[in-house]
Amino acid sequence: MYKTNRVTKKKKNNNNNNNRIDKKFYELKRKNEKALICYVVAGFPDIMSSEHIITSLINGGADIIEIGIPFSDPIADGSTIQYAIQKSLISGTTPDMCLELASRIRKTFTNVPLIIMTYSNILYRKGYIQFAKKAKECGIDGFIIPDIPMEESKEYLNAMQNIGMSTIFLVSPNTAEKRLKMISRICTGFLYAISVYGTTGERQGFDEYTIESIKRVKKVTAAAANGLPLAVGFGISNPKHVRYMINAGADAVIIGSAIIKKIQEIENKETLLNTLNRFIYELKNSCK
Repeated sequence: MYKTNRVTKKKKNNNNNNNRIDKKFYELKRKNEKALICYVVAGFPDIMSSEHIITSLINGGADIIEIGIPFSDPIADGSTIQYAIQKSLISGTTPDMCLELASRIRKTFTNVPLIIMTYSNILYRKGYIQFAKKAKECGIDGFIIPDIPMEESKEYLNAMQNIGMSTIFLVSPNTAEKRLKMISRICTGFLYAISVYGTTGERQGFDEYTIESIKRVKKVTAAAANGLPLAVGFGISNPKHVRYMINAGADAVIIGSAIIKKIQEIENKETLLNTLNRFIYELKNSCK
């Protein structure tokens, strides 16, 4: 089982001083706000549209952008995001195109944290260190890799920590207490708590176990070194859901499928961008 050593902890703290993610959470805490994290699939419906969509989300109030690099076997994603991933892959989107997209966004928005969400094979093909260095050059601040378990994360963690990347791990409602504490020790940036059992996708409401899970995880993250922020995702799609998660103890909420669904349904580009801007504005108001 992977154990965090003193060197790892030291690097973790040093990275927190310079990472945009940590600075963003510090800034929001001073304003008594919670973070709104928005996820998009790069290349859906196409790369140029992705750039305009991300710009609209940020202008609407998104605090952190999560850029999904499409992968052929997205095990953590529900049908809405899987559809977007498939369309992106069919159109020829590559990891390099996604990083170039991030680079263009970074030139316009110098302080907005950018995170890559993808699967381990994308990084492994090129080499963890090589991919991470390229990502950092393009303005990326951290990674979410849902198929790298804690026990097999040593090579990945070393590569990311050596260049100052945040390593964001996921926990589920049934993650055992001991494991939760171990994950919180190797996680940087924030901990991603899955709100429900299953994959991503919009939901009408949430069961009581979601509240109990968030409160349980919050106790662990609050006790972690430097107070690790807790972000909650999966199924959140409206201001009521946002308040629900924040009242339970979330420091951030993650919106994904609801954004993808609007992209899928609204064909007119100008209408889409205006709709997304208003949608994010309403969600961000619920974070204040």
